[in-house]
Amino acid sequence: MRLDLSGKTALVSGSTQGIGRAIAAGLSAAGARVAVNGRDAAKVAEVVAGLTGAVAAPGDLSTDDGTQAVLQAVPEADILVNNLGIFGPTPALEITDAQWRHYFEVNVLSAIRLTRAYLPGMRERGWGRVQYLASDSAIAVPAEMIHYGMTKTALLAVSRGFAKEAAGSGVTVNSVIAGPTHTGGVEDFVYQLVDKSLPWDEAQREFMRVHRPQSLLQRLIEPEEIANMVVYLSSPLASATTGGALRVDGGYVDAILP
Repeated sequence: MRLDLSGKTALVSGSTQGIGRAIAAGLSAAGARVAVNGRDAAKVAEVVAGLTGAVAAPGDLSTDDGTQAVLQAVPEADILVNNLGIFGPTPALEITDAQWRHYFEVNVLSAIRLTRAYLPGMRERGWGRVQYLASDSAIAVPAEMIHYGMTKTALLAVSRGFAKEAAGSGVTVNSVIAGPTHTGGVEDFVYQLVDKSLPWDEAQREFMRVHRPQSLLQRLIEPEEIANMVVYLSSPLASATTGGALRVDGGYVDAILP
């Protein structure tokens, strides 16, 4: 398959590291003009420098001012990948109101803001792609971070709802359910749950054995493996896939459907 995104502008939220950075690289390799986003302008500039034809779109998307800064940098987008997200373990009864609100602002409302901004233009032009990075935690909510799981479940509803809003317009809207993925942030998370003295390979295996035993892959997923699905869904070849929740979870969720 030839995934050609030449002439398309793509905005990837939270794309200075991890899955977001891999998605930005994948879209750029397919020919898209990629807008890189993050709160740290220096990190954004670093990623932009490594991609062909990329542009900088720094800004904190959990705030109105940050969102406006991004929209000024990228007035129109053909492809929107809502990747921005935060996570971290907290005992269920210790999650504060402020934490619940913050997780919702960052993981859910940021995506809604961007969709509300870019979807009308996509419909007018008769082509567009909107995606939301969900997680296996949307379905198998982890006991150690139910506030995170809540936001990912919410994104499945948001994605399906906006797909209906885009019906018949040539714009597709989908969510991607990512499984446990190997990123810097996840390495930190793993070492919060297993012996910090273990070498990384052993720590990863112990984490999967104890905390994610239902994974059929039995290893952490690499960010590029998530990016491959996102790039495909962004392409003209995925024109009949919309309103879906597509799994790149290594078989983690024990169900045929999400």
